Amino acid sequence: MKIIVFITLFFSLTCFAQRSDFNPIDFKKADSIATYYKEASLKNLPVLTHNLTTSLNTDVEKFRAIYTWVSSNIENDYSSYLKISHKRKKFADDTQAFLDWNTSITPKVFEKLLKEQKTACTGYAYLIKEMATLAGFKCNIINGYGRTPTLLLDAESMPNHSWNSIEINGKWYLCDATWSAGQTMLINGTPLFQPDYFDGYFLADPILFAKNHFPITKREIALVDDNALTAFMEGPVIYKEAFLESITPVSPLAMHNQIKKGESITFKLNVLDNFCGKIHLSLNRGGIQKESNPTIIRNSNEISLVQNFEKKGLYDVHVSTDNNLIATYVVKVK
Repeated sequence: MKIIVFITLFFSLTCFAQRSDFNPIDFKKADSIATYYKEASLKNLPVLTHNLTTSLNTDVEKFRAIYTWVSSNIENDYSSYLKISHKRKKFADDTQAFLDWNTSITPKVFEKLLKEQKTACTGYAYLIKEMATLAGFKCNIINGYGRTPTLLLDAESMPNHSWNSIEINGKWYLCDATWSAGQTMLINGTPLFQPDYFDGYFLADPILFAKNHFPITKREIALVDDNALTAFMEGPVIYKEAFLESITPVSPLAMHNQIKKGESITFKLNVLDNFCGKIHLSLNRGGIQKESNPTIIRNSNEISLVQNFEKKGLYDVHVSTDNNLIATYVVKVK
């Protein structure tokens, strides 16, 4: 059964393409149209969708205008998120019941979205689907688990996120408008949404996308292997900036690792063939952070950083480029 599940999940990932298919496309016009219609009303979706797409020549530009508009104009509603999270706990032992409930409330979530132009992730995914469908695309909502540096999961966690798959030119792509929209900060206990459009989740690399998205759909529930879900939850912290540079952490598979003094760990990353930046490794032990000097091995689109640990202790290991933090691991040296 585990082998079947692994093959099924792997095959499902390989069915998705990524944004690099559209490298020759300049999205400036699509983005400018989305900006032009900033704060437009949602009360007439067909008109808004027409306005965003009618003057664009390619399908990917049309979807880009829709995606950019949604991610730039819809506010993340923290109160709705809390209500949905509370409801999820009631279905802790029945994922299928949760998915049925999640589907049943979508119209209510969408009705509130149309009135207030704010929502939780379910509303973002639903709006993307509605507008993409109006524009002639095939688009699906995917429910599952989302991991962020501030939202780690465990065995008691319920599905907590929704995103989309979209068909363009006969291929399927993944995107997450919620995480592209910005972030909610709690200031003195009061939620404050900070809009900040992030491009990395638009037609994202499916292998990297799977590092912080784990789908649970009605069709897949019977196939989901608890070990696969546990491995997802126990993986390293992946920062959104990894998506900007298309850097995928490959190993270690788990965030927490334990070795003996004098042993080494190889931190392996997949990068684009044309990646010419520098990968850094910094170690934080006892609150003191120092940049390390690992042995670096480059082989085509794979970079390995071999780090030896000579002293006992608990280390936070941060992988970064010159500009961005990519991933964090924890190493216990005994």
